[in-house]
Amino acid sequence: MKLQPPAYWKTACAELAAADPVMAALIARYPDAILADRGDAFQTLARAIVGQQISVKAADSIWTRFAGFAGDVTPGRVATLELDGLTACGLSRRKAEYLRDLAGHFVDGRVAPARWKKMDDEAVIDELVDVRGIGRWTAEMFLIFSLRRPDIWPVDDIGLQKAVALHYLNGTRPTPGNLRQHGERHAPWRTVATWYLWRSLDPAVVQY
Repeated sequence: MKLQPPAYWKTACAELAAADPVMAALIARYPDAILADRGDAFQTLARAIVGQQISVKAADSIWTRFAGFAGDVTPGRVATLELDGLTACGLSRRKAEYLRDLAGHFVDGRVAPARWKKMDDEAVIDELVDVRGIGRWTAEMFLIFSLRRPDIWPVDDIGLQKAVALHYLNGTRPTPGNLRQHGERHAPWRTVATWYLWRSLDPAVVQY
């Protein structure tokens, strides 16, 4: 099955290109845009925790052992796993605790994907960052790549900072305040602008 971009993508690209020559050039340069749905919310967030501060290869290896140990990577199952068993998979004690906390939030309804459609971006971020081990950047990546929200502008993202510096500021890294202000020109399609700015640094398809 061919992956499809979000329904808003074509409209966003047309409006961004019409308003900004830099975006127009980037959109023309990368015509094969796909922002794929990452699927299961719990597993996506669990993978984000597992992958923190380690290489992709190491994260994949630990995830494989963790998934094998869990048998069923669901909140109800992970909430019952002993910390010693999780650390035996290669997880640090802290990450093992984070996974258990994430599972607990899902089990008791503090994190509830079913209600996200009716919640604005900041409300979803607030819900996610209440989980130990999930900060604002991770929550924003989740909103971009899993919920595919159209107007996320992750000012703490190093790649976005570098790309804006390269294309708009003659190489000068923006402060968070300046970057936030710059993003206003791309609203209400800041997710799409972010995606193309990332692509300008790395021609591989960006996928969180």
